[in-house]
Amino acid sequence: MLFRHALRTRTFRLTALLTAVALAAGPATTAQAQQKGPPVLRDTESEQLLREYTRPILRAAGLEKQNIQIVIINDSAFNAFVADGRRIFVNYGALLQSETPNQIIGVLAHETGHLAGGHLAKLREQLAQAQTQMIIAMLLGAGAIAAGAGRGSGNGLSSAGAAAISAPQGMIMRTLLSYQRQQEENADRAGVKFLTATAQSPKGMYETFKRFTDDSLFAARGADPYLMSHPMPIDRVQALEVFAHSSPYWDKKDDAALQMRHDMVRAKISAFMERQDTVYRRYPLSNTSLPARYAHAVTTYLHGDLRNALAQIDGLIQLQPANPYFYELRGQALIEGGKPAEAIAPLRKAVQLSNNAPLIEMLLGQALVATANNAYTDEAIAILRAATARESEAPIGYMQLAMAYGRKGDYGQADLASAQAAYLRGDNKTARDLASRAKTRFAIGTPGWVKADDIVSAKPLPGQKSN
Repeated sequence: MLFRHALRTRTFRLTALLTAVALAAGPATTAQAQQKGPPVLRDTESEQLLREYTRPILRAAGLEKQNIQIVIINDSAFNAFVADGRRIFVNYGALLQSETPNQIIGVLAHETGHLAGGHLAKLREQLAQAQTQMIIAMLLGAGAIAAGAGRGSGNGLSSAGAAAISAPQGMIMRTLLSYQRQQEENADRAGVKFLTATAQSPKGMYETFKRFTDDSLFAARGADPYLMSHPMPIDRVQALEVFAHSSPYWDKKDDAALQMRHDMVRAKISAFMERQDTVYRRYPLSNTSLPARYAHAVTTYLHGDLRNALAQIDGLIQLQPANPYFYELRGQALIEGGKPAEAIAPLRKAVQLSNNAPLIEMLLGQALVATANNAYTDEAIAILRAATARESEAPIGYMQLAMAYGRKGDYGQADLASAQAAYLRGDNKTARDLASRAKTRFAIGTPGWVKADDIVSAKPLPGQKSN
């Protein structure tokens, strides 16, 4: 199941830090960007693959017990970044454009280098120092301006004061950007170290950065290297090439089975996220590979041909009867095709084969609720409660739970679940209104009342409107 929602702003508390350099340079407006978190894509198959890519890297970095999460961002550009010390954000475009597992693993190793190096905390310190320096410079400059004004317009103190304000800003900017460039170089070296420690090739990292160098070389010509947030592309890649070639695993290839899983995820993302004509250019009907057939099945169901899509999905299941994601796709197609009762059986199979993956359990709960058969209500509630307990940041689980409780007539729990869904979407006003109503339906001090009260009392996070 691939679906989208906005990540709450709490995962982007460092937005202000990441934009502080730009703010120091000028009056850029960032409020709009801070009001909402990024649009997130959720898909069990893609997330599981990324977790498997990242797990050995995190272990080599000594971060395996830090519960680092991988979050897929709904953006077609190739990018990955860290923003809060506990998540690695990866654009779906990075997965789509990485032709091999090793290429995206190299990017993940680089981002792990930022986490292991504590670069975010160190950047906070640099920004705090820069802010202090700028405040001092502004106060000194303002004093000179005031003194000059007191002695008359012809006095040079006013001009000197203006210069005292503006000149240090440029110097501080260069200092910050130089620090960021050094962090990027350190993350490259750490990434190669982690790849070597896990017997993986750094060639994918090099290939990815080399491709960006070739694409951006013309744009970088004539640019001031001290005003670039990353090292000059060609300098950075040359340094990486020397270091990466020293790895004894430089020529090691990806495992064929892993390459196939990677290709399957790329095909799935293409089919869900790209135009149908683009999908068929990537995977023409003459292409009968398993990834191509996967893409064809997804795009066929998305464009309304349910009967043909089900036939294609059944063909995939025949080829890989233990693949949970084919059963998940069949269930999703049936739900969206208006046949939720028929979706239950394949989704039960998907849950079983995926070892009770929470997002797939939510889809099963959705099918049970959508049948409007009260005989399924208690089962739906049990499944959805278990799923939301293990996956607490997916609004869809709480939305379906609210409908199940509503069908049962438990309006206190229905309001509470609806409030939780609204809170996760960043809709604070709706969340508070629903939670306030839920409180009136629970006895004071009960678990439901306490959860509702927590939502009512929650303050808007930095960058969010109070509504």
